[in-house]
Amino acid sequence: MSDVDPSLDGPPWEEDDLPERDENTDDMFGAPAAAPEPAKDVVPAEAAAPAKAAPAPSEVHDEASGEAYTVLARKYRPKTFEDLIGQEAMVRTLTNAFATGRIAHAFMLTGVRGVGKTTTARLLARALNNQTDAIDRPSLELTANGVHDAAIMAGQHMDVMEMDAASHTGVNDIRDILESVRYAPVEARYKVYVLDEVHMLSNQAFNALLKTLEEPPPHAKFIFATTEIRKVPVTILSRCQRFDLRRVEPEILVEHLSRIAGKEGMKVEDDALALIARAAEGSVRDGLSLLDQALVQGERGEPVKTEVVRDMLGLADRTQTIQLFEQIMGGRTPEALETFRTLYGYGADPVQVTNDLLEHCHAASVAKMLGPQATRLPADQAASLAALGAAISAGTLSRVWQMLLKALDEVRRAPSPADAVEMAIVRLAYA
Repeated sequence: MSDVDPSLDGPPWEEDDLPERDENTDDMFGAPAAAPEPAKDVVPAEAAAPAKAAPAPSEVHDEASGEAYTVLARKYRPKTFEDLIGQEAMVRTLTNAFATGRIAHAFMLTGVRGVGKTTTARLLARALNNQTDAIDRPSLELTANGVHDAAIMAGQHMDVMEMDAASHTGVNDIRDILESVRYAPVEARYKVYVLDEVHMLSNQAFNALLKTLEEPPPHAKFIFATTEIRKVPVTILSRCQRFDLRRVEPEILVEHLSRIAGKEGMKVEDDALALIARAAEGSVRDGLSLLDQALVQGERGEPVKTEVVRDMLGLADRTQTIQLFEQIMGGRTPEALETFRTLYGYGADPVQVTNDLLEHCHAASVAKMLGPQATRLPADQAASLAALGAAISAGTLSRVWQMLLKALDEVRRAPSPADAVEMAIVRLAYA
């Protein structure tokens, strides 16, 4: 007779005669015991089928809403170098370099936000690895059917590494790049390393990059993009071919915005587009973001009004601020104060009003020297400021500019910005 209990021969989980749980207690989460399942043959097949076929609520929502909306700045991102607006000088230089085979091993792209640095970097990566049925060399003649184009633009190509230096600032991130530089590309012609916001790298990371950047292997190319070129060490800059992407001129930006609004089936008044271009300050992305916001407020089939855009941007009516400037320059203090209070009552920002007065002072000075067309303002506004500039000496306009600059600083720091503007108006009109 064995001393071992025969009931303990198998593992405990194979004992089927033990109850799984105590029927008189709740489970560990506090829910009551589940009701026993009915026998399978009791439920008819017809009754089970509809429940199985019913779609989830999220699926119904997706079918009803269709694809997610893509903002204009992404939807109309340039796909070729011809689509880049306002950067003709850079495109011409690159075209000549690629045509003659004088292609640098490192490029530094700099400029303000939204002028196309990252887009240009991706287009350059495509151009370096341009491969179609007709083209098998580095070329700026980009087409939609390139072998590597789709993967590069989607950021999924194994030979094109795009890294955001703002979130990968350390030397270890650069070491990973330097390790992979030694190996030849897998599919493409060149291994391309795109580092965005490169000025955010640490000093140690820059130092680690120096030697490789000076003598890279022939199959590697580096493309850097930055908004703060002064923060990039001179030792890095001297090893790169630098391209300064310019702010886009207001006339070019207005034309671009008008074209995109037309593609969206909307129309925007010319003065409204001019306001958006002015607020964008040369940035195409900022302009498209503001246009996106403006189109939402327009009715289908009717143009978006200038007043709507002005309210959206929080701008005072320029005609009224010109009138305010004329009253100040004429020394009509009570009228100037009343005009400002009217503007403030309509929601005009005191800082913006002061900025407008600065712009009018500048426009009057420019019109005095170069004529009304140099102000880039609508004809009636340019004529008003030109007449004002003609009647006032250059010395007086210069002093007004200095006083307005001091007033702008006061308005930004004052507990009550509106009061600061009123004191500045009194001071200016008296002077």
